[in-house]
Amino acid sequence: MSRENERLLRLLERLDPEAQRSLIDFAEFLSNRAPAHRAAPDVEPRAPGETVIQAIRRLNRAYPALKRHRLMPQVERLLAQHMMESRPAAEVIDELEACFAAEYRVATGD
Repeated sequence: MSRENERLLRLLERLDPEAQRSLIDFAEFLSNRAPAHRAAPDVEPRAPGETVIQAIRRLNRAYPALKRHRLMPQVERLLAQHMMESRPAAEVIDELEACFAAEYRVATGD
């Protein structure tokens, strides 16, 4: 861990919970303002025979900072189409990947 990270962690630990939340919120705000320093998400390739549930888990790992409540309606709709209407898994996974990528672009301003 770098000296700066250690220093920031020590400062964070000295704050009360409300101030910690404020500092974290501010850090997230700053990180979202600097697109040149943001790394692209590391999306694992789709495994052969991947299920829709496995794809959702894979995409959640690849995009951990996304606000899940914003994705839930789309994810639930696609999962229901797969389970209730027998929509092919590959089609649903394609659309899930597009939904996550689009939400990432919205969240980062890219």
